[in-house]
Amino acid sequence: MQELHDAPLAPLTTLRIGGPAARLVTAATDADIVAVVRAADEAGEPLLVVGGGSNLVIGDEGFPGTVLRIATKGFALDGTRLTLAAGEVWSEAVDRVVLDHGLAGIEFLAGIPGSAGATPVQNVGAYGQEVADTVTEVVAYDREARETVTLAAVDCGFGYRHSRFKAAPDRYVVLRVTFALEDAAGASTPVRYAEAARALGVEPGERAELGAARETVLKLRSGKGMVLDPEDHDTWSAGSFFTNPVLTDAEHAAFLDRVQRRLGAEARPPAFPAGEGRVKTSAAWLIDQAGFTKGYGSGPARLSSKHTLALTNRGAATAADLLALAREIQSGVHAAFGVTLINEPVMIGTSL
Repeated sequence: MQELHDAPLAPLTTLRIGGPAARLVTAATDADIVAVVRAADEAGEPLLVVGGGSNLVIGDEGFPGTVLRIATKGFALDGTRLTLAAGEVWSEAVDRVVLDHGLAGIEFLAGIPGSAGATPVQNVGAYGQEVADTVTEVVAYDREARETVTLAAVDCGFGYRHSRFKAAPDRYVVLRVTFALEDAAGASTPVRYAEAARALGVEPGERAELGAARETVLKLRSGKGMVLDPEDHDTWSAGSFFTNPVLTDAEHAAFLDRVQRRLGAEARPPAFPAGEGRVKTSAAWLIDQAGFTKGYGSGPARLSSKHTLALTNRGAATAADLLALAREIQSGVHAAFGVTLINEPVMIGTSL
């Protein structure tokens, strides 16, 4: 294990924002992870677990306790059953699965930054695919029971960008994740997302060539500033800052009324089924239609010039700068459409 004191945390996040940790420990084995967590719990010390830092906003004052950076490695493939250590780089694991082994199931999640252990926490998803589609089990250290547990997918409480792990953020530390992939003879899983289907030249529900599906997703993500590039400030973000709102039928009807009064009777905001009596709409559409267009802002924190869902650090932004912009957008969307946007990244030492 490596241990540092008064260690900067901004370099460990894709936003490059946040104050220092009182103590930063990097653990490369499951045993070391568990030992650090147990020691912090026994001492009553605050603990923050960090993987790839891609879905994290750390406050400017930093973190007053121990920050545990998970750096475990492990890529094990048994037929179509894939087990990843929590510290594996997610985008690299997807590339290996698709390019080296020709397996489908996570190809539309190519290019997503962060670590494998974070994927079930957020139920990471993109372009019509989410990890809940393929996760079979998660091995985690349960801080309440003080033991390592194995949770089947059915027990993980997966929902839209949600899970049992996200609902109880101080209870579980993910150690390994297992996925059931598919050998589809060089084909992708059925393409669910209309934008991806158009780019691939197939109809929704059809399959595409596996490598082409990965490459297409990378191009689409790059065009939106969603593939990390240290030279491109549009990628200095936490990805999508707000989740797509899910409305009840009654809320959706009221929302449509406000949209049409503001934009005209022909206005048709995006709408997707989200379970019985519920409709999901687009946060990006709401932000844009409320007047916050690409590149909005004049300070060190601005909307991406490529995608309105990404709040970016133009090089010298603080957490206060970023959250001031987030609050302005949140307030403006609510005033225009009566919908409250919810942040997707985890907030540490700060909040909207």
